[in-house]
Amino acid sequence: MNITSILRSDAILPELKAKDKQGVIQELAGLIAQVEPSIDVEQLVKILLEREALGSTGIGSGVAIPHGKLSQLDHIVAAFGRSKPGVEFDSQDGEPAHLFFALVAPENTAGLHLKALAKLSRLLKESSFRDRLMKAPDTQTVYQIIKEEDEKS
Repeated sequence: MNITSILRSDAILPELKAKDKQGVIQELAGLIAQVEPSIDVEQLVKILLEREALGSTGIGSGVAIPHGKLSQLDHIVAAFGRSKPGVEFDSQDGEPAHLFFALVAPENTAGLHLKALAKLSRLLKESSFRDRLMKAPDTQTVYQIIKEEDEKS
């Protein structure tokens, strides 16, 4: 599973405006709905917030991976957002999150959904990868960094 097979460059926002968890989720859901017009943004926000209510997707080290499933999808879609100042996301380490990958999968594809989450988690464990994403000046550079890391693993 390559992240670039589910993340388009036009679903990358190098500077999120949101200052809180709900705002981040709304911005990322909006990005996903732009690249996948069949998705109702309000339904997606609701699904992502319901998942957050079960336990934060803030995995620590400045990273959060909000995710959920939608019945009308037939493939996984991802979005990426960055907040340089950081957003309180109830992360496991208590620190703000700066790097956000949102994933939405079809309801009947648990295996692919889990593979995508596992791949992202593996990539984001590397502090050098996180640092490069934080320093990237623009959308295209962010996408290129993700593509390079994707091809390594």
